[in-house]
Amino acid sequence: MGTFKMLALGGLGLVAALAAVAIGIWIYVMSTIEQPTYVSVRQDGAIEIRDYPALRVAEVTRQGDRQTAVRAGFAPLAAYIFAKNRPGDSISMTAPVTQTPAQPAAQSWLVRFVMPSKYTLETLPKAAGEDVRLLELPAARRAAIRFSGVATDALIAEKEAELRAWLAKAGIAIRGEATYAYYNDPWTPGPLRRNEVLFEVEGP
Repeated sequence: MGTFKMLALGGLGLVAALAAVAIGIWIYVMSTIEQPTYVSVRQDGAIEIRDYPALRVAEVTRQGDRQTAVRAGFAPLAAYIFAKNRPGDSISMTAPVTQTPAQPAAQSWLVRFVMPSKYTLETLPKAAGEDVRLLELPAARRAAIRFSGVATDALIAEKEAELRAWLAKAGIAIRGEATYAYYNDPWTPGPLRRNEVLFEVEGP
């Protein structure tokens, strides 16, 4: 075997090893971040019907296109949980960050962090000012489609259409607008990212 081929094989081995390390780190990090609990009611590949309990969230409203709004919303929510603009202790980071159209025609969005389950509205630190709002979302049945990759507008639209079609075929009615859920930071490689489109749906 020639020297060049041996070097090439060695380089491929190094890339594979680094990829394995990256996956291991990603799995560990995701296992340490709290995510909302739910009961799986039905699953069909990447699509799942879930029953969620009531969730406490911190939210802001931001205008603009989807990517601009979620970036603008992240900063004040992060400042709230890390106690940058209020007294008291910081709050553990959770996943996902969610985004729901508030007024679709006006490009107005609700950007939310789900609070750790140990908190109630009464025990959550009070937000400074009126920009960050604390509220409880009631228990709900939601349909979700899970996918990896960089969450571009085109990819999200494709997955939202796929979920809508599946729900229509299953005879399950949708309530309200879609919610987009992002589980990873911007530095996570696309293949390792977890994204979801969710709808609140009618349920027995």
